[in-house]
Amino acid sequence: MKPFLILPVLLLLATVCAAQQTDIRVVGDYEELADTEPHDTEEIWARMDAPVMLSWGTTDIRYKKSDVPVVEKKSSLGLTAWRGERVYAQAVLWTNCGLDDVRVDVGDLKRGSSVIPSSAVTTNFVRYVMTDGPNEDGSGCGYREDKTMWDSSLVADVLDIAEVRDVRACSVQPIWVKIDVPVDTRAGRYKGIVTVSGSGIEPMRLQLEVNVLDRMLPEPKDWALHLDLWQNPYAVARYYGVPLWSREHFDLMLPIMKMLADVGQSSITASIMHKPWNGQTEDHFDSMIGRIRKIDGTWCYDYTVFDKWVEFMTDEVGIDGIISCYTMIPWALRFDYYDQATSRVLFIEAKPGDEAYTEYWGVFLKDFARHLREKGWFDRTAIAMDERPMKSMREAIKVIKEADPGFKISLAGGYHPEIISDLYYLSIPYGHTFPADVKAERERNGQISSVYTCCVEAFPNIFTFSDPAEAAWTAIHAVAGGYDGYLRWSVCAWTDDPLRDSRFRLFAAGDTYCIYPGPRSSIRFERLTQGLQYCEKIRVLREELKAKGLFRELDELNEAVAGFTPDGFAKAGKSAARMVSELGWLLNSY
Repeated sequence: MKPFLILPVLLLLATVCAAQQTDIRVVGDYEELADTEPHDTEEIWARMDAPVMLSWGTTDIRYKKSDVPVVEKKSSLGLTAWRGERVYAQAVLWTNCGLDDVRVDVGDLKRGSSVIPSSAVTTNFVRYVMTDGPNEDGSGCGYREDKTMWDSSLVADVLDIAEVRDVRACSVQPIWVKIDVPVDTRAGRYKGIVTVSGSGIEPMRLQLEVNVLDRMLPEPKDWALHLDLWQNPYAVARYYGVPLWSREHFDLMLPIMKMLADVGQSSITASIMHKPWNGQTEDHFDSMIGRIRKIDGTWCYDYTVFDKWVEFMTDEVGIDGIISCYTMIPWALRFDYYDQATSRVLFIEAKPGDEAYTEYWGVFLKDFARHLREKGWFDRTAIAMDERPMKSMREAIKVIKEADPGFKISLAGGYHPEIISDLYYLSIPYGHTFPADVKAERERNGQISSVYTCCVEAFPNIFTFSDPAEAAWTAIHAVAGGYDGYLRWSVCAWTDDPLRDSRFRLFAAGDTYCIYPGPRSSIRFERLTQGLQYCEKIRVLREELKAKGLFRELDELNEAVAGFTPDGFAKAGKSAARMVSELGWLLNSY
């Protein structure tokens, strides 16, 4: 065995031992936590017009589990879509008696001899997860170890993968409907039936119509917006109790990461040191690269895990954009390595600018550059930092440039004019802007200028208690603010019990993930997808209207999009749901 393989082997053995002590989590049915909030009594439920009721609702509402829903009863619904677009609807089933073996069936949507096949329609029972609420200032940052300090309640969010469910008496069962309109669909109105059935009840039916326009949405891989949703492979291994980087681990990650690819994900998140964020999530990140200090004092490196991860994300998942390598400036300035002389994992404590820091990172970066060039990945790799002090950034940049001037550098953090030219990829916080001349110069240089949201924002956000439309609003804001992309720090950093409880000891509920184990999508993730589609629609229409000289229509579109900024939102005086709905109508009107 090569000596530099020792550290990864030790990590693998530790993971195997942990897996032997952990039951593999269920991916089928499960019990939700009890709804402890006050809710409608059986007497109120008994006043229903019928024991079981079904209606179209709206995707803008998280219907409460134990309250009779306020729904304008509708048996038919019309949606409008471009070819290649995903469109959404939500139906609501509620009952004052128990229902067994409830299932949802959708036939083909037909327009004469033309068909949107039933295989293009997905239905999911919406499940309930425990959430909390914002801080007094409206944000979601800070420690939350005492859950009693925040109101906790069940909210509808999880899109379950179970095809059959029992529905308890005096409860609501929302049903999510997604239609992936095939790109070869002929324009026109397609009609179909959604049928809800169960043991002992007559089948109930809702009519669904999709008006397909003679426009086509490009494939997600071709969307212009640079999407950077950070991945956490360590959470997947822990939750399912499988060894890190085993074939089983990759097989479990594949459908999760495919969900990202299917919404235009541009970036791969790689960790190149132990605990780059000081273990702030349930599952801390380890280094994907083994570092060995040999007996003679020289260094060698094992890229086995890093290579497996990048090859998996690129070749199997299909995400071939930037490889963001975190980080040279962690929260705790302690850097691990395996010391061959003592057969121990040791740490160097040093800050940027120290001689020990320069040696540790300088030697590594030179070898890393060599390896990346051999793999053909150098031009798509960035040494990445986030929310780090200006002085530390300047020292780290100096080390990177000395090791190899060709390295790309990225930062998710504040705007600093002193280092702006050094940053290939800079994502700044929501509410901050790039000076117009700087943004234009970065565009000419092919550099990426993005925006991110995190736990700070009271609005917009994708907490489990956030209004669903905020997820779409956030994506559209990236275009409205003139950014090249959108970054969010996590999609699958799962809590200990993520299917049932989205609360976490740090950050507001839902901040650490919007894709659930299974994998299961969420209302938040689907609405984010809607917003991302709108971003691409805006790009397509802007180009078309400009090319055709339709400047009045172009001004109308730009004015509507401009509302998706902090100032625009305040001026509009409308809810996020209304703004997104009105923009959707406008995008389909040209």
